[in-house]
Amino acid sequence: MAFWNDKKVLITGHTGFKGAWLSELLLGRGARISGIALPPEDESLYAKLSLGSRMPGTFLDIRDTEALEQEVRAFQPDIVLHLAAQALVRRSYRDPVGNWATNVMGTVHLLEALRKLDRDVTAVVVTTDKVYENNEWAYSYRETDPLGGYDPYSASKAACELVAASWRRSFGGNNLKIATARAGNVIGGGDWAEDRLVPDIVRALKSNRPIEIRNPASIRPWQHVLDPLAGYLTLAEQVHKADDARFRAGYNFGPEPADVFSVRHLADTILKHWPGEWIDASDPSAVHEAGRLSLSIDKSRSELGWAPVWRFDDAIAKTVDWYRQVHGGADPLRLTQDQIAAFEAAG
Repeated sequence: MAFWNDKKVLITGHTGFKGAWLSELLLGRGARISGIALPPEDESLYAKLSLGSRMPGTFLDIRDTEALEQEVRAFQPDIVLHLAAQALVRRSYRDPVGNWATNVMGTVHLLEALRKLDRDVTAVVVTTDKVYENNEWAYSYRETDPLGGYDPYSASKAACELVAASWRRSFGGNNLKIATARAGNVIGGGDWAEDRLVPDIVRALKSNRPIEIRNPASIRPWQHVLDPLAGYLTLAEQVHKADDARFRAGYNFGPEPADVFSVRHLADTILKHWPGEWIDASDPSAVHEAGRLSLSIDKSRSELGWAPVWRFDDAIAKTVDWYRQVHGGADPLRLTQDQIAAFEAAG
């Protein structure tokens, strides 16, 4: 963890679920962090952790080229972790143009701003497990598999991979080092996004309503949010320290193969910790969502020395415990810091 002490780290999307956990993680490692993001939504982990008063940051839209370049130039980062995105599949159907403008051109604007800096800088562009051309097979996708994407969100994140590869090949050198990180379906306390499974489950349980499950048979690579975040940091460190380009590539961060389960299994496991019931709310006319996703993590394990720390049952237990304790009046900051400490001790 000493690597991060006093490093200037820019986090885009720091007001989001993963961005807030990442900010707290890096504050604990002594990094000098700053954030760029849209203002947080009505209920957010960012607000519950009081990050607005504990770290500098700017609210701006990454589609605003001039404002983005100004903030990047003012902060002069050593490392950039690019999480800012439109991250919801169903929302991407409602606003495909805005989705593509944010995810693709926002990434272009950021990499261009970094390219213009007169200093060495490392960038990890975070995409998703959905960047692969999904054939709905049991095979776990490897980093060498073809990119694709059925829905606007998935396709836009695959395009982000192409943007990052293009800038890496065209402009990358020892002054601009670019890698990409592809994570699975992350869970953890503090996510209140719309149309996302665990937040929907928590909202139903808090209201004593049956949980409506849209796709109970869908298979996903579930993992606690701290596991891929640790992967992003491991990748950024290796890219930043290496004298050559061997880590400047795409890497998968997902659970162990045995921890890839159905939505039905996830809901049943949550209900072991927070009693309730779920009902099948499948809608044949609903927009398309992938039926099966899983990632091979062999490359990250062998090249980066990274492996997931918390197994599926641990991830569920930690997630439910966070929500139930906060619902009961516990301090979200203390609880989040305690879970980070437990994660790092287990790793």
